[in-house]
Amino acid sequence: MNGETPIPEQSCERRESAESGWGGTQRLSLQPRGSKDPTSFAVCQQRPPTAHPISMPFRTTCFQKLKSVNMSYTAAATSSSNPRLFQDKVALVTASTEGIGFAIARRLAQDGAHVIVSSRKQHNVDRAVAELQKEGLSVTGTVCHVAKAEDRKRLVATAIERYGGIDILVSNAAVNPFFGKLVDVSKEIWDKILDVNLKSTALLMNLVVPEMEKRGGGSVVIVSSIAAYMPFQCLGPYNVSKTALLALTKNFAFELQPMGIRVNCLAPGLIKTNFSSLFWKDKDDEAQMKNILNITRLGEPHECAGIVSFLCSPDASYITGETIVVAGGAPSHL
Repeated sequence: MNGETPIPEQSCERRESAESGWGGTQRLSLQPRGSKDPTSFAVCQQRPPTAHPISMPFRTTCFQKLKSVNMSYTAAATSSSNPRLFQDKVALVTASTEGIGFAIARRLAQDGAHVIVSSRKQHNVDRAVAELQKEGLSVTGTVCHVAKAEDRKRLVATAIERYGGIDILVSNAAVNPFFGKLVDVSKEIWDKILDVNLKSTALLMNLVVPEMEKRGGGSVVIVSSIAAYMPFQCLGPYNVSKTALLALTKNFAFELQPMGIRVNCLAPGLIKTNFSSLFWKDKDDEAQMKNILNITRLGEPHECAGIVSFLCSPDASYITGETIVVAGGAPSHL
């Protein structure tokens, strides 16, 4: 979940485990490739026996039947776009060359915005821009590693030079270089995760807010994750960073409201992207994750994009400081 539940950046291999919990046999546990110690992630392989919503998806027969009626449909290819909705508006979308970020960039452009896509690698930017321009959309792009100050400045400068300002910011970038016990996280790992997943959003907004103020207001959407509400095992630093984004949203919304700048948050569940593929490429693992999350299917990136478009639109003019969960009914709020 980039949003979504992430693939750990380290190389992993699948191991079988017969430990029970979460209502059945655990099939998916991970450990660094080449490790011979089956207990190296023993804590991660054990499932919580009770209580936590991710560990005990309780379903009654009636609930299953109701949910199958409401949620088992196949996701539509896309929802309707409005090419005049963001006419003459300028949108920055970070980490937007694939997955949820790419779907958001496409939707905002379909709704009439001039969109600047970005990614850490030039060839990914070139590919995304070419694909969207072939669709007749107003899209350009630049390389941006959000943890680097010079890249953030270049991203903002690109929007100002090409289009004269900024109206919309979607902060979507995230990493997860760790899989294991929270007590084993090094300072370097904490720094990397917090630099990219949390601090980069705040520091990018320091640059964007003055430009929005010049235009009389704007809209920001910060992409968090359902992991902010229901922590995933062995992804502790990632969970923490995504939870912190909820507080960042609330605080920025409070401070920026007098300027006419609204700040909201998107918390995707398990969305079918490369970032989350560890959890769905194998059919058995996908079935297990659906059972754990109490959902009937995985989400598609465009199902997040439409929500972002709404949050940036005049229809959401009285919504700020809120987090919208897009997770197919997985437990989140009370």
